[in-house]
Amino acid sequence: MRNARKLISHLFLAIAFSLSGAFYSLADSVPSSFTFQGAGYGHGVGMSQFGARGLALQGSNAIEILQYFYKDVSVEEIKDDQNLRINIGHLISIFSLRTESKAGYIQIFSGDIKDSTTSVPLRILPTKASLNFTLLGNSAIPSVTMSNGEVEPLASGKSWTIRWTGTRYLPGPSAVVTFKNGVTSTKYRYGQIQVKLVKASVLGYRIEITNTVRLHDEYLWGIGEVPSSWPFAALQAQAIASRTYALSKLGKIRKACDCDLYNATQDQAFIGYAKESEPRYGKIWKSAVSSTSVESDTGLAVLYNSRPIGTFFFSSSAGQTESAKNAWGTDLPYLASVADPWSLDQSMNPRYFNWVRQIPQSVVATIFGLNDVVFIEVLGLHDSASQLKIAGTSSSGNRVVITGEQFRSRTKLPSAWFKVVGPEIIDASPSPTPTQSPSPTQSLTPSSSPSVGVQDGVETSPSASS
Repeated sequence: MRNARKLISHLFLAIAFSLSGAFYSLADSVPSSFTFQGAGYGHGVGMSQFGARGLALQGSNAIEILQYFYKDVSVEEIKDDQNLRINIGHLISIFSLRTESKAGYIQIFSGDIKDSTTSVPLRILPTKASLNFTLLGNSAIPSVTMSNGEVEPLASGKSWTIRWTGTRYLPGPSAVVTFKNGVTSTKYRYGQIQVKLVKASVLGYRIEITNTVRLHDEYLWGIGEVPSSWPFAALQAQAIASRTYALSKLGKIRKACDCDLYNATQDQAFIGYAKESEPRYGKIWKSAVSSTSVESDTGLAVLYNSRPIGTFFFSSSAGQTESAKNAWGTDLPYLASVADPWSLDQSMNPRYFNWVRQIPQSVVATIFGLNDVVFIEVLGLHDSASQLKIAGTSSSGNRVVITGEQFRSRTKLPSAWFKVVGPEIIDASPSPTPTQSPSPTQSLTPSSSPSVGVQDGVETSPSASS
């Protein structure tokens, strides 16, 4: 028995020395980066924007496009004159507002006065004066800078409302305000702006800025998701999808942003007056939005069981869209996987029909929560060819598994349709390819049809999507 114990002890020591040698070898070959090759851009769920463009060029109308990408839905008239709070400045510590109008002016009110018409403004800013806000501890300090450079301080506080002439909130000459945050400037023509201090979980107090606009027109006119030069039916499909997505979020004010919706990829791109003021094409986008309206307070929306759905959309795929279940673990029948061959058309989608990205070791290690990563394993593919699960192994032998969508969003890879091509890998998966190629328009049965047309234009790339 004693000899048996001694033998077992020696075996354990031998295994330990063997493993330590293996891990020492791994530690010697920790790569400085990993290289990925893939196709498509975005989370892949819902409507492919390049797919919508391709369908429009083939003659499909907006209803047919929507009913192709969102399964078993109807497109119907719904009330859409509600106000939305759109976050235009998140976790801000300093910013300014001004108008260049020769006759228009800005008013600033203390507090969040919402739709009040009886509140008295703290200050009326003359033409070309700038309204500035600076965070100081748990308060914000507003001030006015006159055109001659003189600065007038205003009382500190925690919330304000800002209005300008030519809006629903303040009659008078039309004005456009410029919101400047660092080196970024954005122009807003409609609504009013709320400024509020919100306590962030780690950073402490920060300023949140929202633009309150009407969904029916003021909000949709500022959606910057696709180029206005695209075919008219694709623009209409985007307008209806954007209206529906906003309706699905309506009335659920998020404390972190004091908003219904963010103005960027957390929800959908809202770029304000820049969209409708685009030379030549801005009026086309505005016309596409208006053509999806039915009455002055209603518009077309995508419904499932008589309710607006989360009309998720994205730029392009690797030939097959992703289901909500595969991407996020939630089975939503209207967000199923469908063929998207248009995304793989190099002439239509030159930037993302194929891509290569290099991710530094430090980023990959952080994503897996490991000290380092010596190799990555692809643990299978979804039926749409996107990554199912990804494993990272460290030089000490620790192994962590995450989903392909988690890996994509954390690395900021363009899509979850990718393979690892270097340097230290275990990957036997094929390059992303479409798994189906049905004729995309044969099964379309629209429930109604707005007036449509085709407006071809120059090639540009859509913004990042929801």
